[in-house]
Amino acid sequence: MERKNFLGLSISELGVGTYLGDADQVTSEGYKQVIRTAYKRGVNVVDTAIVYRYMKSERDVGAVARELGRENLIISTKGGYVPYDIDLRADPKDYFYENFVNAGIINLQEMTPQGHYLGAKFIEWCFNKSLENLQTHYIDIYFLHNPEEQLNFFPRESFLRKLEECFYFLEEMVKVGKLKFYGLATWSGFRVSPASRQYLNLREILDIAQRVGGKDHHMRFIQLPYNLGMTEAFTLKNQEINGEKLSTLSACQRLGIYTYISASIYQGNVIGRVPQKLKDFFGLEKDVHTALQFVRSTPGVGTALVGMSKLKHLEENLELFEKPKLEESKFLSLFN
Repeated sequence: MERKNFLGLSISELGVGTYLGDADQVTSEGYKQVIRTAYKRGVNVVDTAIVYRYMKSERDVGAVARELGRENLIISTKGGYVPYDIDLRADPKDYFYENFVNAGIINLQEMTPQGHYLGAKFIEWCFNKSLENLQTHYIDIYFLHNPEEQLNFFPRESFLRKLEECFYFLEEMVKVGKLKFYGLATWSGFRVSPASRQYLNLREILDIAQRVGGKDHHMRFIQLPYNLGMTEAFTLKNQEINGEKLSTLSACQRLGIYTYISASIYQGNVIGRVPQKLKDFFGLEKDVHTALQFVRSTPGVGTALVGMSKLKHLEENLELFEKPKLEESKFLSLFN
């Protein structure tokens, strides 16, 4: 398994995602088995979020991290959506009001209909709960979860102020040793045109990070979807750096930002849909291998995240990573 060196981290090019599945013991044991086995095979990246499986995913990741040694995994998690702790078996509405509204952490007028909230007090609550769930004293990468959702309901000026407020909190967490790096985990923001309401300008966001944390700020990661059916991260030139139009992946390379790729196989939706001509181009037989080879061979891609709670899926995915990536010149010929 290839490792990529980035600001002192040695990061595997495949990562285990923990989004899908029921909040049951069978799924939990599946994720634990996958993370253990993946680590033995050279995978050290695990991505989760406080809302995944109602906090179960974070707790599963934390349990395995204690077994393997916390320092052996690079753990990323996220905050932005209002979470619920399924283990408490409390009424969800009572839980929400008790922990967030009555405590003065959430102003209902600033929350989206989907339960998304952006504010330092709320992110602080989520961050500390994630530390508890993960049974750790630090987080490697903390992502603000789909922050662009705010732009559907609130002015951009307000959004940028909230982002700055959260960056101040996250830089403080770095100072006290509870965090290494932070970033934005997005769905639409980095793969739409500048005319879109949800568009995120990478240069603008980094300017905020530099204002907050100086030139050595820690806003060094983004997460975004990229796959055979969603190629905008590489093909859409929606970012501008020093007057030059670039794709988000190219802009990240230019600006020193590491990319985590979500939806690498589009939650399995590519299976059975990959044209034979494309499989022949990559010299591969399986749809899933072709989809992953497309992602990992793309210039600017850091780590491809794949949700895996079954060992058979991990083993199948690892088969590909025993092979080299496609040469860049051949990969680029796909787009000619």
